[in-house]
Amino acid sequence: MSNRIVVIGSYLSPYVRKVLVCLEIKGLAYEVDPIVPFYGDERFSKLSPLRRIPVLIDGDLVLSDSSVICQYLEDRHPQPALYPADVAQRARARWFEEYADSRMGDVFIWRLFNQVAIRPAVWAEKGDRELMTKTLTEDIPQVLDYLEAEVPADGFLFGELSIADIALASFFRNAAFARFTIDAGRWPRMAAYVARVLDTPGFARLRPLEDALARTPIAQHRARLAELGAPLCAETWGTPTPRRGIMPI
Repeated sequence: MSNRIVVIGSYLSPYVRKVLVCLEIKGLAYEVDPIVPFYGDERFSKLSPLRRIPVLIDGDLVLSDSSVICQYLEDRHPQPALYPADVAQRARARWFEEYADSRMGDVFIWRLFNQVAIRPAVWAEKGDRELMTKTLTEDIPQVLDYLEAEVPADGFLFGELSIADIALASFFRNAAFARFTIDAGRWPRMAAYVARVLDTPGFARLRPLEDALARTPIAQHRARLAELGAPLCAETWGTPTPRRGIMPI
């Protein structure tokens, strides 16, 4: 295996995206095994007991939660800092990261992206239209109402770009793939804020790879990424056939 950091997980996952943006900002060399988690083999199950992504391998260390991974990267490579120095602000940044990973993960991934993209592509199933309607009319507005009152009119949440901004914005890439855009008339601060964060270099460097994969069948993801020069890991923990994980979705 390469001496570089290895990240197991698809570029289209907001949790993987969060980790990759942190790696990009910190200038760390890494390789990716771009599997969709449902396609992980038995070795993947040992690395990620919940069969979720991302997984990070750094030498003998294996971590399988995006927040744990990002905190590890910060502790191991503290500059440039992605967590505020002030104790109170750092705690608030971790709250926004948790809100993104839990509440926004449920709303934007399982209630929306799962219905539009994952179920059709992985399981050949139709999405739940009733659930999507409720998500678009009730759940997403509730999330945006809360964040509209929290984000700044200019800049980022804690001055410099932080893990909070990265975590929140990551989910709006998936929302866009599910054909959702923020109504700038109703949520002007959020529309401008998300655009600012997604325009930062770490996100911008990943965008062409994500856009390409969004138009590519899962079985062809690795080949398409190779064509684009993505930093692929020679080894894969993937299989051709998907299986459901142990966590409910």
